[in-house]
Amino acid sequence: MKNFTVPTRAEVSPANQAIFDNLQKGLGFVPNLYAYYAKNETALGDYLALQNRKSTLKAKEREVINLVVSQVNGCRYCQSAHTVLGKMNGFTDEQILEIRRGSASFDTNLDALAGFTKSVAENRGKATEESKNAFFEAGYTEANLIDVVMVVGDKIISNYIHNLTGFAIDFPVAPELEPTTV
Repeated sequence: MKNFTVPTRAEVSPANQAIFDNLQKGLGFVPNLYAYYAKNETALGDYLALQNRKSTLKAKEREVINLVVSQVNGCRYCQSAHTVLGKMNGFTDEQILEIRRGSASFDTNLDALAGFTKSVAENRGKATEESKNAFFEAGYTEANLIDVVMVVGDKIISNYIHNLTGFAIDFPVAPELEPTTV
């Protein structure tokens, strides 16, 4: 079995070293996911450009999408990173666990967003009519729909990278979800 490693600053190109320096300055560290992208000459810069693009969605809404998609895709790295970011955006531990399950009973709009996102991710873009209707009834627009899909795509990229490689999680590890009973 191949052992996937995260490169150090010295092991990446000068262009990626400059990005590492900016990440170090802004975040206080270079997350392993970002460092791993630097094994490719352009992937780190490309990914950060996608992740930091302007959006019709608020940061809190993007975190809902990140949490739901990371749960659907079973990415422990992204579940952990976005639990930290979710808390920074004002969600409680209990709310984060609920969001990861695909709902947000504490906020009608976020509940519609979480349900729609879960349907999009689970059904590979073929969301249920019910979830689409709830999304639009909550006041979201077609422009928002496009941005939801952009964030879903962003998160699928990072989920798949970690699911394929399994490098160390450098955030406090998010709790596993308890199985729900019907």
